[in-house]
Amino acid sequence: MSFHPLREVYEKLMIFFGSQNWWPGETPLEITVGAVLTQNTAWVNVERAINNLKTAGLLPSPATVANPDQRTGDQGPQTEIRSQESKDRAHSSSLDPRSSVFGPRFPDEQSCLIALAALPRASLAAYLRPVGYYNVKAQRLHNLIHHVHYEYGNLADFLALPASKLRRELLGIKGIGPETADSIMLYAAGLAIFVVDGYTHRIFSRHQLLPEDTDYHSIQAIFTDALPADPQLYNEYHALIVKTGKEFCRKIKPRCSDCPLRDLLR
Repeated sequence: MSFHPLREVYEKLMIFFGSQNWWPGETPLEITVGAVLTQNTAWVNVERAINNLKTAGLLPSPATVANPDQRTGDQGPQTEIRSQESKDRAHSSSLDPRSSVFGPRFPDEQSCLIALAALPRASLAAYLRPVGYYNVKAQRLHNLIHHVHYEYGNLADFLALPASKLRRELLGIKGIGPETADSIMLYAAGLAIFVVDGYTHRIFSRHQLLPEDTDYHSIQAIFTDALPADPQLYNEYHALIVKTGKEFCRKIKPRCSDCPLRDLLR
């Protein structure tokens, strides 16, 4: 696939949709959490889980500043969560997530990272109930948070690793695959890593711009070889691909006649 069709696709989508302002997330930690949760899950459900974590003070939230007297721990998403945490508190009191982030201040990323690292996996899973396979994703997020916290102490130092080392470490964490790793690298670390997902494969194979059986890294290489190594360009392009896949290039009953790429069909 040459540079021209890739650029043409990008320009058509940008003209049609405009900038997508991705990734949805207020901090690198929130973006990292979202990247783990979003696999095979509608984004609206990821937002619900993230809001649960924010309400609990486990992710930075502007609500903490807007309501400084609010004890967010009294507003957990479910009674089950509070019950589970009361059982866990006895054996994790030295790093009780509530003691480090609850209170009349904006909880920063570091205190939230410490809180998440201290949170037992079962309690974390309760907050993640809105997403599909929440127990599996709780374990994956638990693995990632523990690696960052215990190996580096903070997320900033972890994300500042050289790209090759960062990707290698992310892929070495059980449950973190290429798409999740690359999403974290692009959107949380700001690195020029093109993210490939199911929408990418579907759209470009349907337009015969890549073979049906092309694997993840081959698709990624097609984009990175053809486009400038620009994180903002990769950011927008991936977001526009997702938008197109959701609205037009659906797996079942695609809306080809209305698609902004309809004149590229071969």
